[in-house]
Amino acid sequence: MAMKLALVGIGKIAVDQHVPALKASSDWELAATVSRHGAVEGVEAFDDFHKMLAARPDIETVSLCLPPVPRFEYAKAAIEAGRHVMLEKPPGATVSECHALEALARKAGVSIYATWHSCEAEGVAAAKSWLKDKALKSLKVTWKEDVRRWHPGQAWIWQAGGLGVFDPGINALSIVTEILPVPIHLKAAELSFPSNCETPIAADLQFFHPQGADVSAVFDFRQEGEQTWSIDVETEEGKLSLTDGGANLFINGERQAALEGGLTLSGEYPRLYAKMAALVKAGAIHMDISPMAHVADAFLLGKRVTVEPFYE
Repeated sequence: MAMKLALVGIGKIAVDQHVPALKASSDWELAATVSRHGAVEGVEAFDDFHKMLAARPDIETVSLCLPPVPRFEYAKAAIEAGRHVMLEKPPGATVSECHALEALARKAGVSIYATWHSCEAEGVAAAKSWLKDKALKSLKVTWKEDVRRWHPGQAWIWQAGGLGVFDPGINALSIVTEILPVPIHLKAAELSFPSNCETPIAADLQFFHPQGADVSAVFDFRQEGEQTWSIDVETEEGKLSLTDGGANLFINGERQAALEGGLTLSGEYPRLYAKMAALVKAGAIHMDISPMAHVADAFLLGKRVTVEPFYE
């Protein structure tokens, strides 16, 4: 029997990814939405989260697709009402509030899931499997996209807590932390801030790798024309590349089948919702916030450079 779920924040990502994944799932019934403006046809709509929680005690799970800054209060309210919580990436605005949410969920005996959709891209599981016993020489992330194309009118992304270029860049970091067999940490960064924005439009990152490999990342929101979301890895045993945000995997120049990673379900968000269903059924918690720690370190450690103002 399908479990009932409320989707909170009916914006672009919810419409493009969450709603289709839920409609195709045998685990879930989209029973309500909460949004100031958006709605899903045929689904009960609320414009107040607390009213939804009070009116629909039968809904046991809440999926939050809000921008990161307001998300904590919604997640806290849901947990305190005894609901399981699924968090769109990033799971919060700060590392500390993510730890607080996990503690609240454990105390309340509910499941909470910090999702990283890019880790569910088609090539990621196979890349992780191939790299697990390889000696790393270098890893280079190139994540460059046109913010006007992918984030039109999203003023929150340029406000404190909105992450700026780290909103997509954290996707790359989630893949890197997933596929590398050893942890890394940031050692240097340069962040480019438009003179009229509170968050960066570009970032250059350098990481410490325990075996001395050269690990770096370049993020840029100013890329016009061809968009680039790639991770290129060189090992003692050969080369690996993930392209198109992890969708395509190449090893020594040959494209690999996604099935080699053991995928049993098609699509990033269908796989996320299947994992959420398994967590709820098991009464389990999954709160990996290591990609957020890299971003927090970049803001702590990064040299700030002021660049030309950004206008939509």
